[in-house]
Amino acid sequence: MSNSHNLAFKHFLKTHRQEIGKIVDFNPAEDKLLEFDFTENNSLINAEIVGDTNLFSHWVDQQLQKQNCRYGIGGYNEYRTLYSRSDHFDDEKEPRRLHLGIDIWGPARTAVYNPIRGSVHSFKFNDHFGDYGATIILKHQFPGLVFYTLYGHLNLDSLSDLHPGMIIPKGQKFAEFGLPAENGGWPPHLHFQLISDLKGNHGDFPGVCRLSEKAEYLLNCPDPSEVLTVTFQQTRKLFV
Repeated sequence: MSNSHNLAFKHFLKTHRQEIGKIVDFNPAEDKLLEFDFTENNSLINAEIVGDTNLFSHWVDQQLQKQNCRYGIGGYNEYRTLYSRSDHFDDEKEPRRLHLGIDIWGPARTAVYNPIRGSVHSFKFNDHFGDYGATIILKHQFPGLVFYTLYGHLNLDSLSDLHPGMIIPKGQKFAEFGLPAENGGWPPHLHFQLISDLKGNHGDFPGVCRLSEKAEYLLNCPDPSEVLTVTFQQTRKLFV
């Protein structure tokens, strides 16, 4: 994403709020969010927990229940040492640890809605431990602006009856959170990422990059918070 394209994209998000809808069900009058920190600064979680998917899933559920929160959220531009749990993120040159999307943690089969009208670009079952599992990429095209949204860690049923070019209206349910067996071996959650240039990828795009590539990737994958604000109406009082 060039700087000019980045500015155009940010302008669109701020001036076309009516074009943006929810991504999951959330009632700000009743529901709360828990901000998760998956950096090495979080002393509540350790390598033993994140290395075992069942323990990790139980830990996430336990944290949400303790705080009476409907969802956990966070992760954009977060350096996560927990990716050492999978060789999918390892590289002889430099391991990938910087997260490029925002995660929404919640129960399997949580409904996912399309927040911005678009069409199916591609989809794929990225079946490798630590990967996205079932993944959908949507294309969004407006005058002078094209961008993409990626939805990772879905259930396999989400990929049924899709085809490239299929129109997905704003507000339509089109996917669900997956179980670990179909979401790459993670506790149930949604990885939501904005992308300007897919660089030829289909059904997949890096959701984690090397720290040395931070500037390039963050420019191409801007912060999704402006989109998610419509769902969560984020103010500090919603967080615990």
